[in-house]
Amino acid sequence: MSTNSALQEHVASRPDTLWYTRCPVPSASGIAIRQGWLNEAFATDGIDVVSLRHSHDRQVRESHFGHTQPNSFRQGGNAPAIYARSEGQDTVLIGLSWVDQYEAILTLPNSGIRTVRDLRGRRLALPTRLNDQIDFWRSISLEGYFNALNAEGLGEKEVELVEIPINATYMNGGDAPSASGPLFTPEMLVGIHTPEAIALIRGEVDAIFAYSVWGVALRTQLGAHEVVNLNRHPDLQLRINNGQPKTLTVSGELARDYPELVARYVAQLVRAAQWGRQNPDLARRIISLELGTAEYWLDEGTSPTVALELDLSLDEKLVKALEVRKDFLLRHGFIKRNFSIPDWIDRRPLELAQDLVAYGRI
Repeated sequence: MSTNSALQEHVASRPDTLWYTRCPVPSASGIAIRQGWLNEAFATDGIDVVSLRHSHDRQVRESHFGHTQPNSFRQGGNAPAIYARSEGQDTVLIGLSWVDQYEAILTLPNSGIRTVRDLRGRRLALPTRLNDQIDFWRSISLEGYFNALNAEGLGEKEVELVEIPINATYMNGGDAPSASGPLFTPEMLVGIHTPEAIALIRGEVDAIFAYSVWGVALRTQLGAHEVVNLNRHPDLQLRINNGQPKTLTVSGELARDYPELVARYVAQLVRAAQWGRQNPDLARRIISLELGTAEYWLDEGTSPTVALELDLSLDEKLVKALEVRKDFLLRHGFIKRNFSIPDWIDRRPLELAQDLVAYGRI
């Protein structure tokens, strides 16, 4: 076969649809999607770029956690991405980002708990989803508690973890399809702390773990006492959790067979991060929409400079932080199989994407 024929066959066999999903976190993906840049980038090729929520099929939507959908990208919390890889899914890690999110232990004002050391012997709520393949919210609470305890020299067994069983799943199959909409709707996000909060109010637990913008809003709503805020801790190691660092992954076959498509997709995210730095006020509005919250909560729920912190990287510090997170998930049974983070990484898409943006080729 001639080189020309091989090239024509390669082009002809390209996917006609690229899928994406993103978590409700500050991300370059959220900006690129809301700006319509991903669709524009592939329109002349006749390639549709759509959200997993575009499908009525729950199995397709569940790819947000298992990354089973071919030709798909995912940016967001690291637990589902790590879980999918540990389960043997053919995925590639092509980018990391770090944007702080609120991480705090809350109690009611009359609990008598003022500091982390006062938690010794107390009951801590541990929400547990019974019908989801990877319970990322449980992992957030558990790692947050243990990081706070370890920072004060307390052992993990010096507190009582009270399971809060939750039958509802993260994936609400009833949400109307949307070509660009996120899977996590504001209706779902506003109540994400509800089971733990109810247990706290009823006196069934003494403390709960609060996360991101929704955690700050809950603290205000309850008039709760903040025992510790890990987001203010100078040791970054203690802030590692589901959203620190965030992961960008892609289907492995797509990365191997069509690296130019992957690079062009990532280039739009690089562009979005740059746009965020240049237009912070507009970027904050988009980020608040992505998180299903008011802009008011962004400064404390994420970072006052959140719009400036969306860049993708594969810096070794971020890679090592992800290894810490993976080891935590393995140690506590969230994943069953170990794997190598460095072996999971493909640096070429991000390098090519950065070149495309630098030389004005997008």
